[in-house]
Amino acid sequence: MFELVKNRFNQIALIGLGVFFLLNGVNHFLNTEVYVSIMPPYLLAPLALVYISGIFEILGGIGVLHPQTRRMAGWGLIALLIAVFPANVEMARRAEEFAEITSPGVLYARLPFQLVLIALVYFAALWRPSKAAP
Repeated sequence: MFELVKNRFNQIALIGLGVFFLLNGVNHFLNTEVYVSIMPPYLLAPLALVYISGIFEILGGIGVLHPQTRRMAGWGLIALLIAVFPANVEMARRAEEFAEITSPGVLYARLPFQLVLIALVYFAALWRPSKAAP
């Protein structure tokens, strides 16, 4: 029974991650100016980085849905979540500039939520418990 519940949770998590990253990746192309505006000033070519991260979010979202690409997509999404963290810090640091989008509290809550997303990607797409000997 526990195995069934665990498998069902894993399926739901993978579908949720796939949809989340796919939609968020598409959003990079629909609301490009918002993403460019949150890029830290020390990064070169912010527009290119927004498009690249959007493409990789779309690919990762699709990739976690397919068993053949799930592990590679999982590692890619974890790397991406780490790579975009400075942009989320920059957005929280300048929260008053984004008041029409969301509150400062939400922007700061996103920072630890990124750790939750990393853990969710890891456990849904990558983690395989070892079989314990009886």
